[in-house]
Amino acid sequence: MNLLDILQPNCIKAPMVATDKRAAIHELVDVLAEAGKVADPAALKEAVWTREQTRTTGIGHGLAIPHGKCAGMAAGTGLAMALGKPSTPIEFGAIDGKPVRIIIMLASAPDRNSDHIQALARVSRLMIMPDFRERIYAAATPEEIFALIKDQEGR
Repeated sequence: MNLLDILQPNCIKAPMVATDKRAAIHELVDVLAEAGKVADPAALKEAVWTREQTRTTGIGHGLAIPHGKCAGMAAGTGLAMALGKPSTPIEFGAIDGKPVRIIIMLASAPDRNSDHIQALARVSRLMIMPDFRERIYAAATPEEIFALIKDQEGR
């Protein structure tokens, strides 16, 4: 899976306004809604927050990947991604105890389970590369972040 198939520049928010986990999730859902990817933002907010309550999506190394499945995706959008960079790191209950510096949200229709899992795996593979991760953390604008992902996905 190529992340450029599910991430658009207008779905990157840097810096984010949110200062806590729930607000960050809501802000990224709103980004997807504004981009026309989600027809029912309230349903997606609930789905992602409910998933987050079962186990943290803060996977360590300053990264969280909140995700959820929702019937409220916009027509023609089976899978979407939003990326946010908080203005200051956010406590996310990460497994390494460190606050998160990048939040990557994945949202999919309930029938897109395989695509959802592939996208989670692709994000994880990219973000375990220390050099790439540090370049993302250093990027200041959505355009810089998108360019880094585009460069990496083009390899």
